[in-house]
Amino acid sequence: MTSASPAPDATDSAVVIPVPEAEAVVGPHRARLDPFAAWGVPAHVTVLAPFVPPHAITGATIEALAAAVASVTAFDCEFPRTRWFGDRVVWLAPRPDDPFRALTGAVSAAFPGYLPYDGVHDEVVPHLTVGFSDAGDDGALQTAEESLLTELPVRTRVRCAWLMTGRNVPGGWRMLAELPLAGG
Repeated sequence: MTSASPAPDATDSAVVIPVPEAEAVVGPHRARLDPFAAWGVPAHVTVLAPFVPPHAITGATIEALAAAVASVTAFDCEFPRTRWFGDRVVWLAPRPDDPFRALTGAVSAAFPGYLPYDGVHDEVVPHLTVGFSDAGDDGALQTAEESLLTELPVRTRVRCAWLMTGRNVPGGWRMLAELPLAGG
């Protein structure tokens, strides 16, 4: 486990699975269609967000998070297709998605005061966001999807999760701790 101190102006935190193998495929689209890319958040699948406020993250918090993440074994995964949330979000669907659900379950159980997406969604769907539009699809998301379909699948081995902290400004997010999965 590697860790650093939180950014002094960090206002949010999240637990994510980075997917560096996806950057070449989704990076150009995310640069245009997902502000999190400019804020310093890599291509990823979210495990739990929001997480503990950065000012409240302690060594004990990171140890408990590391234990929860290590309760799931490292696994191979691919992103063979795109999916949509309505007409506003295009994303890559992981296969299998059960290990991602297991990670969210383990981290949520260890930190019951923090619900995935603040409990807004009845079901948490593991996904790698490519882009979104607040106003509905203006064609850019469909164009991105058409391009992506020629480059899928993306394959990866999930070995670790990252605890990230930051704020939503250019370059505002960074990795605070890298947390290995079992056998990762």
